[in-house]
Amino acid sequence: MTSTTPFLETALLGPVRIRDASGGAPERVYGAAPEATYGIVPGAASGKAGGKAENALGGAKPRTVLAALLLAEGRVVPDGRLIRALWGECPPARAVAQLHTYASRLRAPLDGAARLERVGRGYRLSAVEGRLVSDHLLFTERAALGGALLRQGDARRAAAVLRSALDLWQGEALADTTEHLAQEERPWLEEARLTALEDRIEAELATGLPHGLVAELTGLVARHPLRERFRSLLMTAHCRAGQPAAALLQFHSGRELLADRLGVDPGPLLTRTFQQALSGELAA
Repeated sequence: MTSTTPFLETALLGPVRIRDASGGAPERVYGAAPEATYGIVPGAASGKAGGKAENALGGAKPRTVLAALLLAEGRVVPDGRLIRALWGECPPARAVAQLHTYASRLRAPLDGAARLERVGRGYRLSAVEGRLVSDHLLFTERAALGGALLRQGDARRAAAVLRSALDLWQGEALADTTEHLAQEERPWLEEARLTALEDRIEAELATGLPHGLVAELTGLVARHPLRERFRSLLMTAHCRAGQPAAALLQFHSGRELLADRLGVDPGPLLTRTFQQALSGELAA
């Protein structure tokens, strides 16, 4: 009989919340051999009658404090940093006292799964090993692992790990925190998501799945027209799907867009992809 270790699962890649959960057997959904888990944290399974019931954190400001502490990954976050995350440049007169109140509200939901400590004029959240994990941390670990597998040439496993990383996103990151924290932290979180998405698509292209990816990449290029890697991947998908003319059109439209908006020529990646499309190197 498999034993389980209770832990709290805290989401950041979407609404910020704390969920009751327990750790089960290691996940084996990454296209790996049965004995391989790649060091990924075990998946969550319901450990209580209520399942993953969300614990109320009392509104956007306590959630903001929790999110800022989790993103610090065990480092001390000064009061000033937390106050700016809560109120921006116009904090109330009793900002420090209110910050202490919001921090104290986190202790009960954390339920011993992490130590919330007052360190000088700041706070530190230290997870208890095996008791607390955040979607942000899981995503970071899985995205890094997937990228490493891709660079090592193990495209099948890379695609599976990267899919599992991207599945952790449940909406816009920091969705119910203050606008001050979201504006500061969301851009780099979104950049990490897009990079993982690019890696996942590159891995899937390497495993021979061009047709379904053409439609996905067409939408991504429309949403991110200046992101050259998406356009390069779309060109590759077109070529692998037997559509070299469409790939060349993508290059020319991208070149015109870069010239009109930024006054620059295509970068090395897009230029190299164009040359490979012309030579037939990208054909399936």
